[in-house]
Amino acid sequence: MIKIYNYTDANSEIFKKPVDTASVAETVSEIIANVKANGDKALKEYSLKFDKTEISDFRVSDEEIEEAYASVEPEFVRILNEAAENIWDFHKHQLRNSFVISEKDGIVCGQKIIPFAKVGLYVPGGTAAYPSTVLMDAVPAKLAGCGEIVMVTPPSKDGGINKYILAAAKIAGIDKIYKVGGAQAVAALAYGTESIPRVDKIVGPGNAFVAEAKRQVYGEVAIDMIAGPSDILVVADGKSNPKFVAADLLSQAEHDRMASAVLVTDSEELANAVQAEIEVQLAKLPREEIARASIEKNGKIIVTKNISEAIEVANIVAPEHIELCLDNPFDVLDKVKNAGSIFMGRYCPEALGDYLSGANHTLPTNGSARFSSPLSVDDFVKKSQFTYYTKEAFEKVYGDVAYFAEKEGLQAHAKSALIRFKEI
Repeated sequence: MIKIYNYTDANSEIFKKPVDTASVAETVSEIIANVKANGDKALKEYSLKFDKTEISDFRVSDEEIEEAYASVEPEFVRILNEAAENIWDFHKHQLRNSFVISEKDGIVCGQKIIPFAKVGLYVPGGTAAYPSTVLMDAVPAKLAGCGEIVMVTPPSKDGGINKYILAAAKIAGIDKIYKVGGAQAVAALAYGTESIPRVDKIVGPGNAFVAEAKRQVYGEVAIDMIAGPSDILVVADGKSNPKFVAADLLSQAEHDRMASAVLVTDSEELANAVQAEIEVQLAKLPREEIARASIEKNGKIIVTKNISEAIEVANIVAPEHIELCLDNPFDVLDKVKNAGSIFMGRYCPEALGDYLSGANHTLPTNGSARFSSPLSVDDFVKKSQFTYYTKEAFEKVYGDVAYFAEKEGLQAHAKSALIRFKEI
């Protein structure tokens, strides 16, 4: 059963984060080294070991994609297209423009926005398939203008890929798809193999092995973030429907045993009602075992004096998802400082953001919303700056440049400025 705490209690349990005690760093390091040294040979070994399937060709053919797309229910194809359109419409407002500054005579400075040439998308498989993640990761990359979008995802035991994932990939316009998952897929994207191209950046969530692999290859390639187990925090007042709140908490608990679901409320009555309702709904969930483990290990209900104090708690937790189940959520929106994605009102469950609203669902987890942001178009571009001075413009400031350099003890820097106008 989910535990209830009072915020005024000096109880360290309130803010304790879920910790996965399994040490994966050494295993991941060995996998990366093997893939780096042996390429496709290592990938085939890991496919047999982890996915229980023999893969002769990692590339998903156009025929496989078309066949999968044709087999998907037309109603789901419609929804996938609607979701993709909403994601495009939301993310197009994130597009940045290059700029040029030329107000001073003889001086031109500016910044160029440059899309990545190659990006790699990791799409989880295993206990659940996520066509939504395909759209969330690929559409902003496409909008940014990336040259090539490569996707990796684990194969099933028969060597195939989930048809819904392939349908989403076709709709999103992904260029190449490969049947490989886990840390070995991240290594393949980072270093390249005979089959899989090396990319400039890897994005997308995965299990602990995928997250650790991204951590270890960072610097060889760019990554979006180190994603941990999913989490949600619901701020709800006494007028909230306990059935709604319980359902929203369980929507994250069913992801993973390490997922975290937290309710913060100013109503003790609601706290008790949600606690009871979670038990009722848990018993009916197909993924009850996973959700129950999450609720009992990491779930919390925190009772505060008022909603302002509830927002204070939320900012300390810095949740991946926060729901504001209030009549006037815009009244407190500016007070929410640390959150990945904010869902407002009594009819805006987090699941809406997972699938259809258009806002991205690849989000900072485990409190990293204090310093990280949702996946966006910005993740698929880099910036270069440029500077131009005429001889006359530089002549006015070369002495200042040299003087500054000398103060830092860098005589060669100073000389590079002075030599243009003085005999040295």
